[in-house]
Amino acid sequence: MGAKKHPFYRLVVADARSPRDGRFIEHLGYYDPMTEPVKVKIDVEKVMKWLQQGAQPSEAARSLLKREGILERRAEKQPAASA
Repeated sequence: MGAKKHPFYRLVVADARSPRDGRFIEHLGYYDPMTEPVKVKIDVEKVMKWLQQGAQPSEAARSLLKREGILERRAEKQPAASA
């Protein structure tokens, strides 16, 4: 997505076997790094639903979710595993 010298990223749920820019299951949000301030819109409820179902975020998606504090909220909701 985006245009020449103007990146724009979508946060989507996709099957690991799908091509990178191919078919996706659900659109979760977007990230526009060229605006001032940077514009990030993520549907937290959808993200939490997919993470609870076992979805594994990519490294880029994980860093974006950490930056927005979504992964920390997920960790707070889950009780610590007993050792």
